[in-house]
Amino acid sequence: MGIIAVPLVVLAAWAGPSEAGAPRGGASACYLTGGGALEICRSADEAEGVYAVPPPCHFVHDVQILRLKDTGPPGPLQVIYRAEPPRQGSRPSGGRGEEACRTDLRATDPAAGGAVRIGRQIETLATMLPPTDPRFWSEGLKGDGAARAEQPRRRSRATRQARREARRAAREARQGDKQTDRMTFRAQASAPEDDPSGNAMMVAGRDWAGDPYYAILATATEPSGEGRRRVLVQARTYDFQSLDLRVEADPGTEWRPFGAPAAEGQGQGRRRGRARPAAMKPAPVLDDTGKPIVGNCAAPDFEARGLTGSISVVDRVYHYFYTDVLPADCDAPRNRRRMALYLRTSRDPLAERTWSAPVTLIEGLPAETEMRVAKARGMDRWAVAYSCSRPVTVSGGPVADICLHYTADLSPGSLTALTLYAEPVAAGHSTAYLGLRSGGDALGRFTRDGFGWMTDRYGNLDAPTIYPDKGGFLTWLDRRAPRIDGSDASSLYGRPVYWATWTVRPRAAAP
Repeated sequence: MGIIAVPLVVLAAWAGPSEAGAPRGGASACYLTGGGALEICRSADEAEGVYAVPPPCHFVHDVQILRLKDTGPPGPLQVIYRAEPPRQGSRPSGGRGEEACRTDLRATDPAAGGAVRIGRQIETLATMLPPTDPRFWSEGLKGDGAARAEQPRRRSRATRQARREARRAAREARQGDKQTDRMTFRAQASAPEDDPSGNAMMVAGRDWAGDPYYAILATATEPSGEGRRRVLVQARTYDFQSLDLRVEADPGTEWRPFGAPAAEGQGQGRRRGRARPAAMKPAPVLDDTGKPIVGNCAAPDFEARGLTGSISVVDRVYHYFYTDVLPADCDAPRNRRRMALYLRTSRDPLAERTWSAPVTLIEGLPAETEMRVAKARGMDRWAVAYSCSRPVTVSGGPVADICLHYTADLSPGSLTALTLYAEPVAAGHSTAYLGLRSGGDALGRFTRDGFGWMTDRYGNLDAPTIYPDKGGFLTWLDRRAPRIDGSDASSLYGRPVYWATWTVRPRAAAP
């Protein structure tokens, strides 16, 4: 996937369509958090910019930047994100080498792709998305239920040239690393399929016990009654090139190399001696009672929600925070399905039957709420980023933003004690918004979804070395931002991914 990488720049000229959404009041905007002990401030010149601009027919969301322990390959940074899965039948158009999109995704379409991509960055490229290949995806049902492996999509001349230029620019980062071939698993009738709106979460395994693997937990969907339901699936890697997928076996589950050849005598290709990838049925992640971790509600088509979140390791305990629809609201209209924040814990994310039963931390969140929770940078507190809208009383009106709060300590109860939204909660308004400036269309409309942030290898907040005093580094997708071709057409393809920092500090003492 060729991504137009944009070097780190502070957004000044890019704020054109969004001037109405400038930070509230004066040169600096601050609000209290952390039980009143902290304040978060974002001034008008707070660092903000463009992270990456996907080419036509491509998009990016849920970017997590992970700082590894080692500075050499595969470190210092790895980026994992969701993008469009490889498509069969895409062909270059006849006009100037641009790719013809087989279908167009509107700005409000929930079908936002299902391929997990991973790539390496060096520190100086912390705000440049590296060239990557899809690492794993599933293709879903086809016709009579027989599964076929998805083939890599053809690239246009312009795309190939952009990819070559990106590779030359990132040669120092790769330092001779070999490019990984594309891999796929062949979905069977009951296997999880592409999740158009899910996310992937990556975290180090028990490296203090000699475990060399990184765990990848991703949301997928599976048939459930007359609809689909979210399900958590799992992969692992130690070099960020090859992957193992946890698949169903008899008995239990097993790790199998992703794209492994079929057993002898099965799945032979057209050419003698060439084996096709084995059909693998991804196993759902199990809790400590043996129950699969699935979403609370089934929904038609791409409306399934749940399990999207983040993982943070504190005192060698893995904390998996995620949102899901309240069971009582499963049959409600989509825009009225209230959500809740849940927590599961584990001592080893790569073991079987290791996650605890869910604990409900916050109930009654607005429909479609997205949240990320991680240990704060340099503090024994949780940082909570969540989707919100600015109050109607502020300049620019109730536009979409990202809100951020810190807890008083690291106890689960400190999360429950947070007041995230003003009444009525269903409106999603909050005064704890960051005042992001970038994105939007010519009419001042925004979305701030598909967001993620930079963490250390344990999922705890981090930031690029050029921002040693910042509280963190946030990325997000604005589905209404102008496209790469300059048009305002409502499409998900080619939308920029933005980044921003924030400042958190002890509350100023009263004079």
